[in-house]
Amino acid sequence: MFPNIDAERARRGMSKAEMAEKLGVSYSTFKSWMSGKTEIPCSKIVAMANMFNVTSDYLLGINDKPAS
Repeated sequence: MFPNIDAERARRGMSKAEMAEKLGVSYSTFKSWMSGKTEIPCSKIVAMANMFNVTSDYLLGINDKPAS
């Protein structure tokens, strides 16, 4: 559902469980976000954008450029 989030996570060699831990959520919550079952809170999108040094639009697939 969010291929750019998965791509950035994998590019950094981070497992899904590690990513969930860094975001302060359970693995099941992270999995639910990534499958589209629940919405990702804005604060966590911002946290991921900062973590990966990319824009939130890129993570959400709105823009194909990682940086502005």
